[in-house]
Order: sequence, then C-alpha cells, then structure tokens
Amino acid sequence: MSEVRGANSEVRSVEIDRRPPGFTQEQLDWVPWVEPIRLADADDAQRPLLEGGRGIGPYFRLLARNAAVLTHRSANDKEIFYGRDGLTRAERELAATVTSRHNGCEYCASVHSRFTSALSKRPGDVQRLLDEGNGVRIDERWDAIIDFVDALAATPPRATADHLKRLRELGFGDVELHDLVLSTASFSWANRLMLTLGEPEVPAA
Repeated sequence: MSEVRGANSEVRSVEIDRRPPGFTQEQLDWVPWVEPIRLADADDAQRPLLEGGRGIGPYFRLLARNAAVLTHRSANDKEIFYGRDGLTRAERELAATVTSRHNGCEYCASVHSRFTSALSKRPGDVQRLLDEGNGVRIDERWDAIIDFVDALAATPPRATADHLKRLRELGFGDVELHDLVLSTASFSWANRLMLTLGEPEVPAA
C-alpha cells in the first residue's frame, strides 16, 4: 500500500527560482522526494541515530528508514573524514568536493567546499574549482589530487598508475593514498543518494 502524505509532508518540488544557479559555497537546503521519518515517530533503533546534531535534518531522517545502513554509514563517514593519521582533513574535504563536482551534486559540493575553504584557508582557490570544474589548475599538489580524484570518480574509473606515481612524487604515502581513495569512494556513493532522493534548494531569505 502506498504511503499517504499528510499536510505536514516535507516532500515537494523545488520552485525554479529557489534552485541553485550553479555550484556554490553558500549554504543550501535539501528537499526530499521521499518522506523522512519525523523524530517523534522514530523507533528505538532509529532514535539514537537522530538525536541532536545534524542528524535531525531531512536527509538523515530519510536514511534512518534503514537504521542499520545509517549506523554503518555514519561510522564510515567519521573514520574517513576525522581520522587522526594520514591525509589532512582539508585534503579529505577537497576530495569530497572534487567528487561532488564531478558527479554534479550541488548540495554535497556546497557543504564540502565550505569545509575545504575553512580548513585550507583558500576560499578563492576552492571557488575557482567550483566555477571552472575539475580541469582547473591551482598548484602542483592540489592539481594532482584533483586529477586523481576526478579520474577515480569517473564511470568507469580512469585512474592509472601514473596518477599514483605523480602523488607519490609529491610525498603521498600508502596511508594518504588510502584516505584519498576512501574519501572519493564515500562521496561517489553519497552523491548518488543525494541526487536520487531529493534536490537542493536556496534557503528562503
């Protein structure tokens, strides 16, 4: 039996004038196409995943429809982006931004470009990436990351041993490369969820 949407449904279409004009570092909202769980209706497995922090937003309340998957997803996200060793946090966020730019996910790109800017202190370079795409040239290290991540995020992947050789020559070790791959893989998955479950919206003034 299909779900009946009530008066308080969050499912709707984004008006044309509220759609993002392109990739941006400005904060965006996200409108689901499938009804998220209301916190008041969450069961004992879902409630701990949604209490406090960013978990109360529509995206996480939608993912909580499968509590086991959201549990693993959140643990992976924490380890990939907040791990203490290996790649710097700024470069992990850069990889997420490049992946999102490649896949056309404006919402994810806005979130992770802001993190990249804040952590790297290079908002102008990050904006150039958003504006010009993954073919942008910034500096030797960022260019090597961008080129590898863009190639790895492609379908099918285009990453080669030459990409890895270039990164190793710039000082990337096995742990850093592992982190770069995980960040790219994680957001290749996350982008697909965001793009198929809802759409971004410019917040109301």
